[in-house]
Amino acid sequence: MSEFVIKKGFDVSLAGQPAIDLVDVPAPKTVALCPLEFAGIKQRLKVAEGDKVSRGSELLEDKRDDRFKLRSPGGGTVKAIIRGHRRFVERIEIELSENEEAESFKAYSAEEILNAGRDEILDYLRSTGYLFFLRQRPFSRIADTTAKPKSIFVNAMNTGPFQADAGVVANDDPEAFQAGLNAMTRVTEGDVNLCVGTAAAGVLKSATGVKIHAFSGRHPAGNTSVHISKVDPMKPTDVVWTVKAVDLVLIGRLLLDGKLPETRIVAVGGPQVREEGRKHYRVRIGADVASVTGKNLEEGEARLLNGDVLSGTPIESDGYLRFGQSSLTVLPEGRERHFLGWTMPGFGAFSFTRTFASTWLGGWRRKWKHGTNRNGGERAMVLTGHYDKVMPMNILVDFLIRAVLAGDTDESIRLGILETDPEDFALCDFVCPCKMEVQDIIRQGLEMIEEEGI
Repeated sequence: MSEFVIKKGFDVSLAGQPAIDLVDVPAPKTVALCPLEFAGIKQRLKVAEGDKVSRGSELLEDKRDDRFKLRSPGGGTVKAIIRGHRRFVERIEIELSENEEAESFKAYSAEEILNAGRDEILDYLRSTGYLFFLRQRPFSRIADTTAKPKSIFVNAMNTGPFQADAGVVANDDPEAFQAGLNAMTRVTEGDVNLCVGTAAAGVLKSATGVKIHAFSGRHPAGNTSVHISKVDPMKPTDVVWTVKAVDLVLIGRLLLDGKLPETRIVAVGGPQVREEGRKHYRVRIGADVASVTGKNLEEGEARLLNGDVLSGTPIESDGYLRFGQSSLTVLPEGRERHFLGWTMPGFGAFSFTRTFASTWLGGWRRKWKHGTNRNGGERAMVLTGHYDKVMPMNILVDFLIRAVLAGDTDESIRLGILETDPEDFALCDFVCPCKMEVQDIIRQGLEMIEEEGI
């Protein structure tokens, strides 16, 4: 097992770390699928309101590739189909029946998975919608089954606050985790690289058939782009597939059972979550958010995020958990104004650049109740060198941002944008004194290159 120490980066000391306790959530009455989560597909609706469906029934398919299906997370009646901009389906709600039925697919034994063909496994994942969990670099799109990846990276470590602990998820169902790894070895002729933290134990360290790499250091030591850059660096023409360990467990369980998994583990944390509610929950896939948060939130206005605090996306408190969601972070909504702002000593204010007195008094070691207040608006870009302090990869972030904003795709590629994902620049967002949305800029640059072609 190879070991890597990441020295650059920064750990956001945020209050509300979820405990490793695992709690079952009572089954909800309604579940939902949110098709907009599946970016890149062209929707063709296969059901109407009032239709009877079973868990695993087709709800949508991709017009560009009708072999890719989105299937129902539960059995019952189609309660509502919510449409949004340009009539795109935003949500399909399923009212669960008491005697829920489930579609059956082929079930594999552990030995059968190891003997299955590449096309067989990929067709299986595509027809069930679970190909969504396999992402292709560059561009981090749903994997193209016609592409031949030179390697697959399984991310089984988390350094951003707060993502579901891969050890908790894998150790809860070690058979499914190993089955998922076995499936990955069948879809690539290259290596399957399992990236874990140095403190990993149990099934993560005892996995077979893969190469295990241990990483330690500050965030973003747990990001897949960092793992790729250290283990098997990419060239612009290379194709690499990635998958999260917490999602690989679902793939393995699907293959072993021949039925869509009912539940997944979601970590709930953040400053706005009561201490007793900061845990890992085994929850129904597509359940309503309220079934998880319940009475666990503090008083006051809150913002709920699908994912971690640095790169998560907002979701509604009365909405539904996403298909690929493994963490729920809750922050206090920051609308307060601060008298004299940064000119005050700031004994109780956080600062990356040591502007406030708090950072000289142990501020980086304490847990902060960060909210959504940006403490200022976007301003002119200034070369400060802050980005380079938190970027462990060999990327000149300031120059890359300028190349993207100028529409210079050739320069962006030379500066290494294809080796990255927007989440790799989340800390740049966090420390930026200019309040620039660096992740959005990088995302625009990748989309521009994808549209024009490499």
